This record gives sequence, C-alpha cells and structure tokens, in this order.
Amino acid sequence: MNRKRKSPWAPLYLTLVLILLYLPIVVVVLYSFNANASRYPNEFTGFSLQYYKALFRDTKGLLRALKTSLILAACSCGASMVIGTLGAVGMARRKFRGQGALETLAILPIMVPEIILGMAFLAVFTAVGLKFGMLTLTLAHVTFCTPYIFIIVKGRLAGMDPSLAEASRDLGATPVRTFFEITLPLILPGVLSGVMLAFAMSLDDFVISFFVTGATTTTLPLKIYSSVKTGVSLQVNALCTLMLVFVAVVMAVKTLVVDRRKNQ
Repeated sequence: MNRKRKSPWAPLYLTLVLILLYLPIVVVVLYSFNANASRYPNEFTGFSLQYYKALFRDTKGLLRALKTSLILAACSCGASMVIGTLGAVGMARRKFRGQGALETLAILPIMVPEIILGMAFLAVFTAVGLKFGMLTLTLAHVTFCTPYIFIIVKGRLAGMDPSLAEASRDLGATPVRTFFEITLPLILPGVLSGVMLAFAMSLDDFVISFFVTGATTTTLPLKIYSSVKTGVSLQVNALCTLMLVFVAVVMAVKTLVVDRRKNQ
C-alpha cells in the first residue's frame, strides 16, 4: 500500500501564509500599547495604556464615528435582510421567463466597481433632491448589502426539499404560516450568515459612503481617512484592538454553542 509522502515544504509554506495574514494584526495590537506620544509615533518606546484612556475620552471623535457606523450597518442590514430573503424565496418558488436576467440584475451592485456605484448614487440623490446624510447612506448601503443576503439565502434554498412546504400547504397552512414555521427556520442559518457578511461590508465601506455622506454624518472609515492628513493617532489601533477582541469573543461563543448542539 503506497502512502503519499508529505512535502517537507508544507509546514514552511503554512507558516509563511500565517505570518502574512496575522503579522499586520499583531502590529496593530502591539502599537496600541505604544508609550510614544509623538505626532508620528512610528518607534515603539514601551508599553502604555494612554491611547485606550484617550479613546474612552473620545478626544478624536472615533467612538462617535463608530456609533454612527454601527447604527448605519444595523439599519441597512435590517432592511437588506427583509428584501434579500423575500426576494430569494420568491425566486425559488416561481420559475418564469427572464428569471436568470432578473437574478443577475439583483446581484449587479456587488459586480459594479464601488467608485462607479458611488458616483451613480451621488447623481441620483442630487437629481431627486435628497439631503445627504444618514438617509442617503442607508439607501446606498441597502443597495449593495441586499445582494449578499440574496445570494446566500438563495443557495440555502437550493438545498431545501420543496416537498416540506408543499406538505404544509396540503395540511391547510397558509403561505405566511408555511414561511414562518417551515421555510424560515430552515433557511435561518443562511439568513444570519448573509446578515453578518452584509454587516461587515457596511461597517467597512468607504468609497460609496464618501460620495453620499453629509457634512454632519461621519462613519468610522471616513473619520480615519480624514485623520490621515494630520497623522493617524494610535487611538485607531486601540479601537481596532478592542474590535478584534470583541470579534474573537463572539466567534468563541459561537463555536461553543455549535459544539454543544452537536454533542446533544
């Protein structure tokens, strides 16, 4: 019996990949504790919590910008979840001529370059006379967040047995009851996955937000970009470190919950 020989270069290759992936993150975390208080603190001079203290005093307005980004992501993802989920369910239930073209049109916003999409939103909102601010940001984010949820939920529906919904209808359940008691619980993991992806994309977006934001509305990416001209404060690194810790805790809790369900 021939056994495949393991390449001696595999561990080295894996190590290099991990270094490339996680070295920037390690640098961000390390520099968030830098004691160097100069305007351009490129040299690490020791450990200090000064940037965390300044962050919670919000001397740079980073927490206000983060709050705006979180509210924007929550609102846009909530609307996108409803639109994307219902659109995917509707597409899965009915077959009609031109369905492929309509599905392509539904995911078009994530295929178009962001700068073109941002300029298009700018032209449309200006033409209809909308005041730039949270409303225009939310409308723009809903537009490019919905396709992510639509694609993931549609893929989930493709693996779902259609006879389950048909059996529910045969037993006298209304379409609405069938959706909430049969279809939605089965596609819920896909919906949540799509929402998490859309939330991350909304929180991270800069290009489109740059075109449709107002003078009094600043998201976190825009705030960080505007601070580049005067030197990025290491409060940004402190904020990023806290966000990384939060994400790590959420992923750890999710893993524990999934493992516990598997063992039951």
